[in-house]
Amino acid sequence: MTTNEDRVQPNETTVPLLPCPAPEETLAFWRALGFEVTYEQMRPYVYLVVQWSGFALHYGPAPKGLDPAKEQTGGCLVMVDAVAPYHAAFVDAMRGAYGKVLAKGVPRITRYRAGASRFSVVDPSGNTVVFIQRDEPQDMEYGGSSELEGLARVLDNARILREFKMDDRAAYRALDSGMRRRAEHAPTVEQATALAGLIELSVALGKTDRVPEWGAQLRALTLTEPERAQVRSFVADPALLEPWWRPQEA
Repeated sequence: MTTNEDRVQPNETTVPLLPCPAPEETLAFWRALGFEVTYEQMRPYVYLVVQWSGFALHYGPAPKGLDPAKEQTGGCLVMVDAVAPYHAAFVDAMRGAYGKVLAKGVPRITRYRAGASRFSVVDPSGNTVVFIQRDEPQDMEYGGSSELEGLARVLDNARILREFKMDDRAAYRALDSGMRRRAEHAPTVEQATALAGLIELSVALGKTDRVPEWGAQLRALTLTEPERAQVRSFVADPALLEPWWRPQEA
């Protein structure tokens, strides 16, 4: 007679083990974000566990010479029902602990655009922890949706590069090229959306020399208030656009 103990049961649990070349800094970072350290061992080898809400991150030894700054360490996915509350909680904790949101370098948190389905946290050991909404669409088309044309397709591609591949430089290049090649025949609201994305990405990349150029082009466009709202929804920080809006006509 075969019992349950004699069979493989489809109820396994996997626990990602993240390499940790900077244990002290990594613990301090997660503590700052409100995580509880539930296990801490430094010798004879590193093993750390931090917990927040209903999930835990496990850390183990790192290969010799691993450089966290290269962000080639490792990572894991955290599947959640809605990502916005997580991003808001971590941003608030960062402001409280560091006096600002850590948006560049290591560690950092990526920008979150309202309605987006994922964001990432890079820890001091160079691991990327990606928070993903469970019902995130599965049919991403890198290069932009084939159902779209012209600048609209460029905008879709930039969104995917920015939010799913976390590649601001590629998104910037896509929008810059798209504006030069596709803007002439594109609707005004699409032009404004592309310019808004270029302004935000320029600031994020520290390449602000062209921001006045993008801003002047944005200011020259006439948009209705619903169109402005559509443009604002494309960026994570709509406040960056405020200096560049054209005054509304009475």
